[in-house]
Amino acid sequence: MNDELKHCRNVNENPCNMCMPMGGILALKGIESSMVILHGSQGCSTYMRRHIAEHFNEPVDVASSSLNEKGTIYGGESNLKQAIDNVRKVYEPKLIGILNTCLAETIGEDVERIADSYSAQQDAASPLLVSAATPGYGGSHAEGYFFTLRRIVEQLAEPVERHSKVNIILPNLSPADIREIKRILQLLQVDYILYPDISDTLDRPFLPRYTKLAQGGTPLADIKAMSGSVATIQMGMTVEDKYSPGQYLADAFGVPLYNIPLPIGLKNTDLFLECLQQQAAAQRVPLELQQERGRLLDGMIDSHKYNFQKRSVIFGEPEIVYAVAKTCLENGLFPVVIATGSKTTRLDALLRSELAASPDECTILNETDFAAIRQTAKEAEAVIAIGHSDGRYLEERQGIPLIRLGFPIHDRVGGQRLLSVGYRGTAVFLDRITNTLLEKRQKNYRRSLYETFYQEATEERRGDQCD
Repeated sequence: MNDELKHCRNVNENPCNMCMPMGGILALKGIESSMVILHGSQGCSTYMRRHIAEHFNEPVDVASSSLNEKGTIYGGESNLKQAIDNVRKVYEPKLIGILNTCLAETIGEDVERIADSYSAQQDAASPLLVSAATPGYGGSHAEGYFFTLRRIVEQLAEPVERHSKVNIILPNLSPADIREIKRILQLLQVDYILYPDISDTLDRPFLPRYTKLAQGGTPLADIKAMSGSVATIQMGMTVEDKYSPGQYLADAFGVPLYNIPLPIGLKNTDLFLECLQQQAAAQRVPLELQQERGRLLDGMIDSHKYNFQKRSVIFGEPEIVYAVAKTCLENGLFPVVIATGSKTTRLDALLRSELAASPDECTILNETDFAAIRQTAKEAEAVIAIGHSDGRYLEERQGIPLIRLGFPIHDRVGGQRLLSVGYRGTAVFLDRITNTLLEKRQKNYRRSLYETFYQEATEERRGDQCD
């Protein structure tokens, strides 16, 4: 009986993901003049608002329909309509995203019908209402992010004339990364629609006058016109079709879809530029980007002697995990544990082919928590970890230094300024890894030498004296 239960565990200790509506909020923050309402209890919006504000170091407003015991039993339609009225008065948004939480989904609230009912009673100038069913138990924040993007496109995109723009659909990145992607697109003279765009809305400069809604985000007019683009380049190799906005545009409007990995690492960035040249009629790669590529190669050569054959742990959102794993393999930093809190079948299949040439065996964990990651990392003798702040216990309990990357980063400042994409970003990211390995070695090399050589020599002398 004990043998049968030995490998069973009925609890989830520090999950490696956050809930689905958290991702939905992040997606909506990248849309022009938009506001979010969580249809559920106030606690949900408070928790998510705090998490996002800590990562971006920005004020983050998330409204709530404040479902209580009465609304749970008799339905929350009146609460939700009152919340929409209040948001319109206070923020005057162009779009309101309504996200279902666990409570609203469990009692069977038909949010789409409520939104349609509300819109039918209003004038033509009322804001657009977009609903998405994102219960916490429906998936991780990564699925919530892409599903919300898909729902916005489903409800806004409309038939238009073909034009020369290309849709660039992004996963959850830092504002600094998005600005870098925009710079690359401008250097290549690509006419694009970037979706979503939090580069200004969640990293705005200090201004004398505070505005409730930040400037920036993907314009609503651009989202409506995504159906007429020449192609969609979606950085979503691991995204299931049912969550994919690019797949919807392909099915509904015939916009060709090209799924590529995040441009972190040399090969991934090369692939991004090649895809832009083939599908978006981009100009020849300019000298500025060629030099940045050369500098990255030089940096890889410089750091190779420190990184080669080191064992790494990589965890977080599937799209980031996949790109970082490829970058580590390029630099001889072999992954021994790759983990995500999402339930995805595509990540495992993609990684198996990449890991085939790695000399170290790698464990891939899906829907996992940090108890499992810590134990597996310890057994695999990992020396460095790459992921978000929730993995800090790897450092505290296992002594594995953590390179912070992804979302959330709530125990450091500057999460919004972390740059990792493109040739420039990869060089910065690689330096962070190498310097962390050097710091660890320099902190411990005297003790390591003492324990390896001095104590052995002392034991031998003692043995000789006894003889």
